[in-house]
Amino acid sequence: MADKKIRAVALGELLVDMAGESVDAAGYPTLKANPGGAPANFLAALCAYGISAGFIGRVGDDAFGRLLRGTLQKSGIGCSALQVDKAAFTTLAFVTLDERGERSFSFARKPGADTRLELDAKAAELIKNAELFHFGSLSLTDEPSRSATMQAVRLARESGALISCDPNLRLPLWDSAESAKSWMTWAVEQADIVKISDEEAEFLFGLSPEACADKLLREGKRAVFVTLGKNGCYYAAGSERGYAKGPAVSPVDTTGAGDIFGGAAMCMLLKGESVRAAAEFACCAASLSTEKKGGISSVVPYDEVMRRMT
Repeated sequence: MADKKIRAVALGELLVDMAGESVDAAGYPTLKANPGGAPANFLAALCAYGISAGFIGRVGDDAFGRLLRGTLQKSGIGCSALQVDKAAFTTLAFVTLDERGERSFSFARKPGADTRLELDAKAAELIKNAELFHFGSLSLTDEPSRSATMQAVRLARESGALISCDPNLRLPLWDSAESAKSWMTWAVEQADIVKISDEEAEFLFGLSPEACADKLLREGKRAVFVTLGKNGCYYAAGSERGYAKGPAVSPVDTTGAGDIFGGAAMCMLLKGESVRAAAEFACCAASLSTEKKGGISSVVPYDEVMRRMT
């Protein structure tokens, strides 16, 4: 089925988060397969909050790949540019949670299908017609997905699309911290709008959230959101600066919360809202998502977010 007319396109990893669900009597963990991947989580939030979207990525010709395609379709995300790889498995991320719901990751990606993405005609067509192009850094770790990402960014720029980026630090997927810093910095440099965490601001620039936002605005960014975990975010655009924070929650899993923040904030900006309104809505949506497990599956409906903001 052809994609409906879309406003936003994201490119990057689509994977399965294998998260500990319980421990059996012998002490062995039971894992649950949760559909995820930062760009997909981002789009799931966009679609849930009213912006049509399509995904560019690659999965294996396997059960997990079919699960992921079905999940995107259920979320309303266009799949015409989702490639199927017969030579590599769908990437798996094994997520370990601590008592606060904070995550650590290990990956089955040697190679994963997502690293073998190529920019084909279907993907190029989506980008040419999109109002927004979004990407992260994990498609830059390996070839050919690195070249595909660079080509996609150039095409988005030539087509006049707004470009957003979430550098999304995952050191285990890089050859070295130096390589991660170099390519993540490149990704941020390409964007008009940046969503970055306080940890990433320190890793890339050695700066506080406020100083990082000021630096990026001086370099020409239209808006910057620096997420602060449970403390919300710092936002900046033009002369507007401030902090926003979500409601009090009882987190069980923070997987995808930053991506959902990004999608929710971008949705509000595309609807013409101020950066402050975008930050406040995004903080609420991200906070509420931590009370559910998974990435895509933890996006909270729009009406529920609005109820918790009032």
